[in-house]
Amino acid sequence: MRPASIQMFDKLYLGSLVVGLINFVLFFDDMVAMTQGDLAEIGMGSGFMIGVFAFGITISLLLWYFISRRASKVAKWILVVLTIWGLIGIPATLALPTVQMLMSLLATALSLGSIYFLFTPDAKAWFDGSSAADPSVFE
Repeated sequence: MRPASIQMFDKLYLGSLVVGLINFVLFFDDMVAMTQGDLAEIGMGSGFMIGVFAFGITISLLLWYFISRRASKVAKWILVVLTIWGLIGIPATLALPTVQMLMSLLATALSLGSIYFLFTPDAKAWFDGSSAADPSVFE
C-alpha cells in the first residue's frame, strides 16, 4: 500500500495535469494566435503545438507512474528539476489574460504542492523501500 503522502501526491499532480489540459483546450486559439508568426517562420502550424503538448503530457504521466507506482528516486528528482525550471516562466505567465494566468498559476501551485508530499517522512521511507505495509489491507 502506498503511503498517504504518495496518494496525496497523485491527487495534486494529476490535478495539475488536468488543470493544464483544460487551460490548453480553453485557450488553444489564443495561444495559436500569439505564436502564429513564430510558428509560420519555422514552417510549423497549430499541429506542432498539439504535438508538443501531447509530448509534455506523456512525459508528465511517465514521471507520475515511475514516482507513484515504482517509487523511483530518479523520476522524483527529474520532476523536481523540471518543476524548478518551469518556475522560470512565472513572469511570462503573469502577462497572460486573467483567467488563463490564474489557471496556469493554479496548475503550478498544485504541482508544487504535489512535490512537497514527496519529501514527507512516510514518502521518504517508501522511496527507501522501508515503509511497512498497512495492516488494514489484510482485514
